[in-house]
Amino acid sequence: MEILEALKNNGFETADYLVFVAYIVLLVGMGIFLSRGKKGEEKSSTDYFLAGNTLTWWAVGASLIAANISAEQFIGMSGSAYVSGIAMAAYELMAAATLIVVGKFLLPLMIEKKVLTIPQFLSERYNWGVGLSFSIFWLFLYVFINLTSVAWLGALAMKQILGLPTIAGVFMGMNVDMTLLVIILFLFVVAGLYSIYGGLASVAWTDVMQVTFLVGGGLITAYAALDVIAGSLDIEGGALGALGQIYTELLENPDDKHFNLVVTRNEELYPVINGIVENGVTIQKADPYFDIPGIVVIVGALWLTNLGYWGFNQYIIQKGLAAKSLAEAKKGMIFAAFLKILIPFIVCIPGVCAFYIMNSPDCADLRASLAGSLDRPDDAYPWLIRNFTPTVIKGLSFAALAAAVISSLASMFNSTSTIFTMDIYKRFFNKNASEKKLVNVGRMTSVAALLLALIAVYPIMGGADQAFQVIQEYSGFVYPGIVVIFGLGLLWKRASGTAAVVAAIGTFFFSILFKFMLPDVPFLLRMGYVFACLVVLFFSISLMSKKAVPAEQLDEYTIKTQLKWSNITIISAVVCLCIGIASMFSHELRCYGFEAIFFLALMLGSIGFYLRSNAKDKVEDPKSIGVDIAIFRTDSAFNIGAIAIIVILTILYVALW
Repeated sequence: MEILEALKNNGFETADYLVFVAYIVLLVGMGIFLSRGKKGEEKSSTDYFLAGNTLTWWAVGASLIAANISAEQFIGMSGSAYVSGIAMAAYELMAAATLIVVGKFLLPLMIEKKVLTIPQFLSERYNWGVGLSFSIFWLFLYVFINLTSVAWLGALAMKQILGLPTIAGVFMGMNVDMTLLVIILFLFVVAGLYSIYGGLASVAWTDVMQVTFLVGGGLITAYAALDVIAGSLDIEGGALGALGQIYTELLENPDDKHFNLVVTRNEELYPVINGIVENGVTIQKADPYFDIPGIVVIVGALWLTNLGYWGFNQYIIQKGLAAKSLAEAKKGMIFAAFLKILIPFIVCIPGVCAFYIMNSPDCADLRASLAGSLDRPDDAYPWLIRNFTPTVIKGLSFAALAAAVISSLASMFNSTSTIFTMDIYKRFFNKNASEKKLVNVGRMTSVAALLLALIAVYPIMGGADQAFQVIQEYSGFVYPGIVVIFGLGLLWKRASGTAAVVAAIGTFFFSILFKFMLPDVPFLLRMGYVFACLVVLFFSISLMSKKAVPAEQLDEYTIKTQLKWSNITIISAVVCLCIGIASMFSHELRCYGFEAIFFLALMLGSIGFYLRSNAKDKVEDPKSIGVDIAIFRTDSAFNIGAIAIIVILTILYVALW
C-alpha cells in the first residue's frame, strides 16, 4: 500500500506511466524481433557475439554511446557537476578526441587481426597466462563492479524520482531495502530478456532507439529545469535566458568555478586540497581541483582513462569489431565522438542548475515549492526530473534514464558471456564445441552473471556521495597498466610477455603505493606517476628479453615514415619537457596543473621511442604482430569529421576556459 500511495502522490500522471511502460514493451519486443535468425538456421557464435558483422556506422556509433552513458553519467556526473561544475565535462569532451585516436590507430589493427575479444589478443600477442589472467579480471570487474554499480545507481535514481518509500527486508541474510532490490531485479530482467536471447544484434540495434531516448530525454530535462527557473525569476528569453543568467551570476563570483572547463587550485579558499572531515562532519570541502586538476584533463593522465575505456574495454570496443567493414567502424567512431560532445549539455548543465537553485538567494521561493530533498550531490538529476519536467515529458525523461541503465547492463551481459565463452570455455574446456553449444553457453553465462550481480550488489555498493568520481579513481588503478600492455603490444614489435606480466602487477602495486604515499595528490596526477613507472619497466624488460628473434625486413617507405614521426614526437617531447621544467618556477602555472606537461612529454617520448625501435631494431618479440602502416590511412569523411570535432572542442575550451 505504501508503494501505491507513493506512486499516486509523486507528481507522475497516468500518461507518464504509460510512456514508460510503452518504452519497456517496445524495447523488449524490438530486441527479440531484430535478433531473430533466418528460418531453420541456428545462430553462430559470430552472429551472437558480433552481430554477424552487420553493424552500420550509425549503429556502431549509437551502440557505443548507449553502452557508455548510464546512471554513472546521468547520476554520478551530474552530482559531480553539482559540486565542481562543468569541468567534469572534460571526461566527455576528451573522450570525443580519444575516439578519433581509437578509430584511426587502434580499431583498424584489431579488425585486421580478427580480434573477437581483448583477452584473445593478449593470449596471441603474449601468452595464454596473460590472456587468462585478464579474462578472469574482466569477468570479476564486469560482474562485481560494472553491473552492480550501474544497477545500483540506476535503482537509486528511479526510487527517488518515483518517491518510493524504503521497505526493510532480509535478503541472503542481509538487511536490505526491498524497494531498491526489486528495482534492481527489474532492470536486470528487462536488460536480460532481449540481450541474453538475441546477443549483440539485439543489444546494438535496440541501442539506436535507446540513444534517441536518452539524448532526447536528457536534453528535454535540462531545458525543462531552465525554463522553470526562467518563469520563476521572470527572466526573459526562456530557457536560454535562464542559462545566460546562471552563467553570468556564477561567473561574477571569483571563487565559483561551475562554468570553467579548466579548474585552478584555490589555496586561499581550500587550504587543504582534499578537504577536512572530522567525525563524519565536513570542516572544509575539498578543492574542486582535487577531482579535476587543471590542464591534466586535456594533456594529462585522463588520456589513460579514455584510451583504456574506449580502446581496450570489451563491452565498448566489441561494437566496433562487429561493424560490417573497417570503413563503417571508423565512421561509427566519428559519429560516437559527435554524440559525446552533447553529453555535457545532457548531464552537467542539470547538475549546475540544481546547484544554482539550492544556493541562489533569488531562488528561495522556488526552493520552498519543490518536492523532495537534495541531500547528496548524486540526488541532483532525479530531483530535477521529479520537480521540473511536465506530464508526458516526465515519463520520457524517466524512460531516458531507464534506457541509459538498461542499455549498459545489456552490453555488459553480452560482453561477459563473450569473454567467458570464447576465452575460457572454448579454449580450456571444449575446443571443439559446436556453434550451437557456444551460443547456449553464452546465454547461460549471462544468466549466471545476472544472478551473481544481484546477490553482490547490496554488500558491494552504496555509501559514496559522488559515485562517478569513486568509479573513475578506482578504475584509474587499472588503466595505466592496460594502456601500456595493450598499446605497446599492438604497436611495438619488441613488447614481451614478461614485461606484460610485470606491468599487470605493477599497475596495482604502484597505484596503491602512491595512493597511500600521496593522499593529497589528485588521482589523475597519481595515474601519470604510475604510468611513468610502468613505461620504464616495460621498455627495460622488453629490451633485455632473451627470447627476441630476427625481425622481418621492413620496406623503405615504412622505415622512413616511422623515423619521420619518431623525430617529430621526440622533438615535441623535448619541447614539452622544457615547458614543464619552466612551469615549476611559476606558482600560477602550477595552480593550473602544468605538471601534466611532463606526462605529455612522456607519452610523446614513448611513441617516438617505439617508432624508432620498430624502424631500426633488427630483432623482435617472437609473437609480435606485423603492422602495415597503410591500414592507418583514413578517407575524407573520417578526416573532415575529425577536424570538425577538434574545432568544436577548441571553441568550447576557449569560450569556457
